[in-house]
Amino acid sequence: MEELFEKLNIKPKDMKLYITAFSHSSYANEHKAKGDYERLEFLGDSVVDLVVADYLYSYKSENEGEMTKVRASYVCENALYEYSMDLGLNKYIRVGHGEEKEGGKYKKAIVADIFEALVGAIYLDLGYATARRTVLNVIVPYIENPNITFFSDYKSSLQEYVQTEQKSVHYELIEESGPAHDRTFKVVAMIDDMVYGTGIGSSKKEAEQEAAKESLKKLAV
Repeated sequence: MEELFEKLNIKPKDMKLYITAFSHSSYANEHKAKGDYERLEFLGDSVVDLVVADYLYSYKSENEGEMTKVRASYVCENALYEYSMDLGLNKYIRVGHGEEKEGGKYKKAIVADIFEALVGAIYLDLGYATARRTVLNVIVPYIENPNITFFSDYKSSLQEYVQTEQKSVHYELIEESGPAHDRTFKVVAMIDDMVYGTGIGSSKKEAEQEAAKESLKKLAV
């Protein structure tokens, strides 16, 4: 990991945090490790959201609705996957034998989660300022490059539509299947308690985006 730390210009204090950040649940289960990256990913998700929101507020002049759209597109799974792959984070992911055979080190959901888990580890180990600098150094070049765009944030678009129509939307998880290290989620998008779209994905976020996308098609927005 030394090469990665040099690239990020950080000097870790607690290596255990980074080992955990790169440990998938399948690896933790096989090796009876104390934990996997999921808790760190949860923490890192909030840090990334805050840093990007703060950057947009400070350096961009869009209104709240536009900032919400822009932030969503740069913290979505596709974007996080891109950051991870560009940094070569998948080289350090530790997965179980079964997951390895299934290409776990290249699965979008896992690779995307690893970026947030790493940010969570940096935040706990070196503090918010270092985590913020790291996130900005990685993500800002993408935001400032007009040739790089990630998929539209369908949830934000749907939210915008329902607010205009004075309606409300919420997402409901209706099915969860597969082993712990390779879950599949099925979600429905409900507008005023009526199902408008169904989405399936390897994470709840991805399934919600797919459900929103289907809803927008149905509404022809």
